[in-house]
Amino acid sequence: MNILILGSGGREHALAWAVRQNPKCDRLICAPGNAGMEEIADCVALDAENPEEVVGFAARNAIDLVIVGPEAPLAAGVSDALRAAGIRVFGPSQAAARLEASKGFTKEICAAAGIPTARWARFDEAEAAKAHIRREGAPIVVKADGLAAGKGVVVAMTEAEALEAVDAMFGGAFGAAGTSVVIEEFMEGEEASFFVVSDGRNILPLGTAQDHKRAFEGDKGPNTGGMGAYSPAPVMSEAVIGRTMDEIIRPTIAEMARRGTPYEGVLYAGLMIRDGAPRLVEYNVRFGDPEAQVLMMRLGAQLLDVIDAATEGRLEEVTVNWADDHALTVVLAAKGYPGAYEKGTEIRSLGPVPEDSNHMIFHAGTRREGGRLLAVGGRVLNATGRGRTLEEARERAYALAETVDWPEGFFRRDIGWRALGRRG
Repeated sequence: MNILILGSGGREHALAWAVRQNPKCDRLICAPGNAGMEEIADCVALDAENPEEVVGFAARNAIDLVIVGPEAPLAAGVSDALRAAGIRVFGPSQAAARLEASKGFTKEICAAAGIPTARWARFDEAEAAKAHIRREGAPIVVKADGLAAGKGVVVAMTEAEALEAVDAMFGGAFGAAGTSVVIEEFMEGEEASFFVVSDGRNILPLGTAQDHKRAFEGDKGPNTGGMGAYSPAPVMSEAVIGRTMDEIIRPTIAEMARRGTPYEGVLYAGLMIRDGAPRLVEYNVRFGDPEAQVLMMRLGAQLLDVIDAATEGRLEEVTVNWADDHALTVVLAAKGYPGAYEKGTEIRSLGPVPEDSNHMIFHAGTRREGGRLLAVGGRVLNATGRGRTLEEARERAYALAETVDWPEGFFRRDIGWRALGRRG
């Protein structure tokens, strides 16, 4: 198979790494890719959010399957254009991608299907949103309704912080994503990520993970796209997974089909678990980042078998064989992230990285220039370890992170603290 992966982040490098291990993959192309992906695939300059450009490239290069990594191409209708051209694609339609592209839309689905979630209200005007906050009090959650690269959420512990978030969103801090805001009750409990694959009818549970959104140790500082993750998530017991499937996932897939917009692709449910009961925080219509890095370390070559079956409508034929293992990833980010940070700094060395299934550095914001490896994004590298225990996986991941010679970078040193504390 000739396979095209759209995207350039750590998620896409992890997907490419897993796909490359499957003998079904004859040629792998990544667009636009990054310095790490260049080592295992052909990287090409391509506007991944331009449906016509993607379809034209796929047709000229005899692409059998397109895997869409980030959410923006899905919201732009790239998957619709590929399907219309008869090219298989792993990713939901533009209409189905509204589950991530509009938080308000997701809340409407929850209301229609009786899915447990936070109390909420949507506002198109700042003063009405502020009046609601003053009535409800804090803590409270303020979200930009649209796509904001994982950063359009403010968990406000004070009323003043919530009011400031409203001003920032309506003031253009997140561009068009903030022209409408969703305000939710603050849910207490433990967060977890649950991933399934659907072909529009069948649903295959794929795996669980937990990530760390805050920038600094102790889950302090601003929200980020994610500073680390581990899989599996201990809080996601078989009982919790069963309730999640019955109360959240199956009703969602059924409601989307009822509306004439069947969901095809990976669906990532962000959950809040309290006393064994899951509630939906939000949906994402693609693999998480950095959750994909730990899932792919555990899933490996099986990923392509699952995607192949899903895009051919025969998902009921496949199963996932998970080993009794664990994976953990540590994000190395540019100092200043998620605020202002310097671009173009040199990563002098990645250290003596062993090339095996237990150790991997996935690239995100990197580029090679004149023989030098440069950091060109906020989240730059993902030091990822796999082991028989979470402790072993964590030890391997941090050993990799410590070998990176990049003075302008930083990373959290407490990834996995919640799961390890649970065991203690």
